[in-house]
Amino acid sequence: MIATVAAGEADPASLNSVPDAAPVKAQDRIASLDFIRGIAVMGILAANIIAFGQPPSAYIWPDAFLIEPADPGGWQWIAQFVLIDGKMRGLFTLLFGAGMYLFMERTWARGSTRWLQTWRLIVLLGFGLLHFYLIWFGDILAMYALIGFLAVAFMGFQAGTQIRIGLFIYALGVIFLGGVFLMQYLIAETAVFDGADWIGEARSEIASSFEETQADEAKLAALTMSGDYPDLIAERWDQQWFFPFLNPLFFFQETLPLMLIGMGLYRQGFFSGAFSPAKMKLWGWIGVVAGAAGFLALGLFVQSVGFSYGAGTAAFMGWSMVPRLMMVLGLAALLVEYSKTATGWLAERISAAGRAAFTNYLGTSIVMMLVFQGWGLGLFGELNRPQLYLVTALTCGLMLAWSKPWLDRFRYGPLEWLWRCLTYRRLFPMGR
Repeated sequence: MIATVAAGEADPASLNSVPDAAPVKAQDRIASLDFIRGIAVMGILAANIIAFGQPPSAYIWPDAFLIEPADPGGWQWIAQFVLIDGKMRGLFTLLFGAGMYLFMERTWARGSTRWLQTWRLIVLLGFGLLHFYLIWFGDILAMYALIGFLAVAFMGFQAGTQIRIGLFIYALGVIFLGGVFLMQYLIAETAVFDGADWIGEARSEIASSFEETQADEAKLAALTMSGDYPDLIAERWDQQWFFPFLNPLFFFQETLPLMLIGMGLYRQGFFSGAFSPAKMKLWGWIGVVAGAAGFLALGLFVQSVGFSYGAGTAAFMGWSMVPRLMMVLGLAALLVEYSKTATGWLAERISAAGRAAFTNYLGTSIVMMLVFQGWGLGLFGELNRPQLYLVTALTCGLMLAWSKPWLDRFRYGPLEWLWRCLTYRRLFPMGR
């Protein structure tokens, strides 16, 4: 690695007093990552579908639906909260960190440095900003790129150190966000602070913020339903231009830690069979079951207070971080193990969807524009929960239908190819 040392960046192996896991075939690592990524990209759509088809607040507050949600008792809300929300994004973030290190392994092997990774993230930031401003406000690519710049700085650390730093930052987020949202809930929706001199002003500020949010969502909903695409984009630019740069501040305490944990686990062979299959399944099921129990308890609490906005927001953003981490790591462990025996036609198509995850993620947003925008089918605000889940199933079927035939003929998904060409600043052959 003379070239990397001369460029001021050491081979990461030389920085570790304890070596990473024994070498595993790269193809085995990639196959596992692709399968999990395929599950995650379809799961992200299942999580986002509410915000695609209804105002964003409906994601956490059922009363924001523009029609009757067709969810008696809120049990579908609870099921999505327990099984989907936050978990798929967490899996995707874990895999993003693993993918960053996989990219760097190849980069170091070619004699390049972390500057190539940084440039790759700059390109991703460009994709994310275009996605946000022109297609959908719920973009996560720009956030991944911006937080990824920080993650690059930790690539030279030992695998175990990356995991420990990730867990430490995550723990700080648990304490900080849990406390912030607990206080907000207690102030706005309980009598705990009744009688305090400041309580009236604090409640007024929270109520004012809520009303402003609802007014902004109503305006954007009207523009979406009208089909006036230029005005919708102008409004987003005028009122939400800073969102891609603000989101990393809200999700930093989760995103950076999961990226670092993903890097460390990848290097230790977590995704490629270096750990005992029996232990992977045992701890995977413990994480999933215990985490789901925590989510269920939170969901039942939100149900008990009538699915209020404050309780829903606190449960989503603050109180669920511990069970979410348990479920993300548990799901990752189980998917790694069960993907080994998942060799049928469905597993092949899921892995293909994962290999084209970038195209599928952005492509899904374009399909949702056609379904919900007023200039398309105009179904925004028209579908209840079960109907939105039907749209999810059909769109996931579309991902599974196109990805494998395309990759049988071409080396990369369309956007994967474009990202690769822009990263290396040269054209790569597309066909096999």
